[in-house]
Amino acid sequence: MDIEPRQVAELVREGKVQLIDVREDYEWDAGRIPGARHLELGQVAAQADTIHRETPVVFYCRVGGRSAMAANAFERAGYEAFNMTGGVLEWKAQGLPLEPDGGYVADH
Repeated sequence: MDIEPRQVAELVREGKVQLIDVREDYEWDAGRIPGARHLELGQVAAQADTIHRETPVVFYCRVGGRSAMAANAFERAGYEAFNMTGGVLEWKAQGLPLEPDGGYVADH
């Protein structure tokens, strides 16, 4: 299921979702959404036990492709899982904050 960046920002601010960044290390280091947890896509399945089933989970990546795969897999496994549409590129385009200060979206 897809969810818009502004809605994600609101849910994160309210503490109502787990936000997971499935990008590579260098992408995470360049700039990330405050409050996110970093789990590269290849590690997500192995770390599933550390992702709470009771709390909705939102996955994001650069543009939404990798996070869609994670969201679909977790939805099939019984989680309330979402893919943030447009990824971190859309988040930044909407003027939402990245960390650290001066954070940016890394190119592939």
